[in-house]
Amino acid sequence: MKNSRLYLLLFFLFVFCQLSYAQTPDVTIDGKGSRQVEPSIRLTLSPQIIDTVKPSAVASYPLLVYLYPTQIRLNPIKAAEIETTEKLRQLYPFYAKIGMGSGVMPLGQFIYNSTRSKGYQYGVKVDHISSFAKIKDRNSVVYAPANYDRTRAVLYGKIVDNTYMINGEINYLNHGFHYYGIPSDTIDKTFISQRFQRIGTNIGYVSDFGDSAVMNYAVDFGYHFLQTALPFADTLMPDEWRTAEHNAKLNIKGWYKYKSEEFYANMGMRLNNYRFGVEDSIVSLPLDSGRVRSNTIIDFKPGVLTQLMDNRFKLDLGFSMALDIAEEIKFFIYPQAEIKYSLFNDIFIPFAGIRGGLSQNSFSALSQTNQFLAPSVKLINENNPYDIYGGIKGTLSKRMGFNVNVSFKKITNKAFFVTDTLTVYRNKFGVIYDTLNHTRIETSLFYQLDEKLKIDGLARYNSYETLNEAYAWNLPVLEFKLRAAYNLFDKFMFNLDGHIETGRKALVYEMFEDVQEIDDQYYMNLGSIVDFNLGISYRYNKRVTAFLEFNNILSQRYNNWYNYPVQPIQIMGGVSFRF
Repeated sequence: MKNSRLYLLLFFLFVFCQLSYAQTPDVTIDGKGSRQVEPSIRLTLSPQIIDTVKPSAVASYPLLVYLYPTQIRLNPIKAAEIETTEKLRQLYPFYAKIGMGSGVMPLGQFIYNSTRSKGYQYGVKVDHISSFAKIKDRNSVVYAPANYDRTRAVLYGKIVDNTYMINGEINYLNHGFHYYGIPSDTIDKTFISQRFQRIGTNIGYVSDFGDSAVMNYAVDFGYHFLQTALPFADTLMPDEWRTAEHNAKLNIKGWYKYKSEEFYANMGMRLNNYRFGVEDSIVSLPLDSGRVRSNTIIDFKPGVLTQLMDNRFKLDLGFSMALDIAEEIKFFIYPQAEIKYSLFNDIFIPFAGIRGGLSQNSFSALSQTNQFLAPSVKLINENNPYDIYGGIKGTLSKRMGFNVNVSFKKITNKAFFVTDTLTVYRNKFGVIYDTLNHTRIETSLFYQLDEKLKIDGLARYNSYETLNEAYAWNLPVLEFKLRAAYNLFDKFMFNLDGHIETGRKALVYEMFEDVQEIDDQYYMNLGSIVDFNLGISYRYNKRVTAFLEFNNILSQRYNNWYNYPVQPIQIMGGVSFRF
C-alpha cells in the first residue's frame, strides 16, 4: 500500500514538471505596484580556504654582500747570513805538540797526514813521553826509582775504491820502565829495569759490491813480535835470559744479504808462539831451559741476521766453534744469539742475548794490562762457556740517552795477577788461573748540548765467585767513570775525566800489618782508586793552541797494584801547532 502511494506521488511530480516547461501563449497583464531593489555590495577580499591547520611561514633570506676590509701585516724576519769562509775547513798536513810536566816529564808528538783525497790516505804518527819523578806512598816512604819512557810510531795508509777498501799500518813500540814496587830508594835502578820492544803490522781488505743479493767479504791480518830486554842477574835468573813472542791473526768474513736476512760466516786462525830462555838470535830463542808454548786457535762462526718492521726488530742467531791446538787438542762450541726491538722511534730499545768464546792469552796482551808482569809466565787460554746479558737503552730526550744492562758469565782459566815470590825483591807479578762466575750490573747516562757541552757517566757493580781462590784478586767491586767536555766561545776547551774503584784485594804470602787471612790465604785491601784529571786548552787561532793539564788533581797516592803507588798531582803544559 505504501509503495502504491509512493509511485502515485512520483507520477504527479513528473507531470507537473512537464507542464511547467511547456510552451504557453503570450499573456499580457496590466497592473500597478512598487518594487525596490537593494544596492549591491562588492566584496574586497579574495576567497580563501579556511582550514584548522595553518601552514608554517617560509622564511626568505635575501642575498647579502659582506665587504671585509683587507689587512696587511709585515712581520720582521731575521736577516740572512752568508758564510764567507770556505765550505770545507782547511787541512794542514803537519801537527806537532810539545810539553813539559812537573817532576821532569817531557812530552812530544808529531803527525804527518795526507790532505783530502777521494782515493787514498796516508800518514805517520810518532809520540813520546817519559818521567823522572820520584814515587812515595801514603806514609811518604820513597820507593825505588820509577823512571819510564814510552815511544810509539805508526805508519799507516788507506786506498778507497768504488768496490773495495784496503788499509794497513806498521807500528813500533819501545817502552822502558822499572819494577819500582820496593819501599826503598837505595836500590840500583839497573837491577830493576825492563824494556819492551814490539813491532807489528795490520792489513785489511773490505769489498763493496752492493748491499743486496751480492756476496761481500773482508780479510784482516795482523802480526806482531815482542821482545824484552836482557835483565841483570837475579838469584834465580842468569843475565842472558829474555822473552820473545810471535803472534799472528787471520780472519775472513763473508756476508750475503737477501731481502730482510743477512747470512754471514767468520773463519779465523790465531797463532801465538811464546819463548822465555837464553838468547841465541833476535828472532828465535833456542832454549837451554825455560818456558815455551805454541798455541793455535781455529775459529768458525756462521749465523743469520734478520731485520723486520723497518729495522725496528733485529734477531741474530748463530753459533761459534773453536779448536784449541796446544799440548793437547780441545774443541769448544758456543751459542751466539741476540734480539733487539725498537719502541717509540728508538726511545726505548730492549735487548738480550747469549754469547761465548775462547780468548788467547799472550804475554803481550797480559803485559798491556799489567806492565810489571815477570818475563817468565805460564800461558793458558781463557774459556768463556756463556755470557748471558740483557738490558734496555734509548733516549730520554734529543740531548740525553741511557743504557742499563746486566750480565752473567762464566770464565774458566781466568788470569789473576799475584806477587811472584820467586824474584828477590818480590816486585814482579805472576799469573794464576781459576774459574770465575761474574755478575755485572751497569748503568750509563750521557748528555750533549750541541758541540758546547758533553757529559757521560757510568756506574758498575761487580760480583765475583771463584772456585779455588778466596777473592778475585785486583778486580774492583764498584766502578764509577765520568767524562765531560765544554767549549767556551770556541776559544777555551775544558776536559774532565776520572774514575773511582773500590773493593780491590791483593794476595800476599806473609802476615804483617793490615793483612787478613781467609781460607788459609793472606790478603790485604788495596784501598780505593780516586783519580780525576782536568785539561784546559786555549785556541789562539786555528793553527796554534796552548794547553794545561792537571793529572790526579786530588793528589791521591793510591796503589794501582800491590806495592805500586802512583804519582800524586802532576801538572803539564805546552803548545801544539798545525802547519
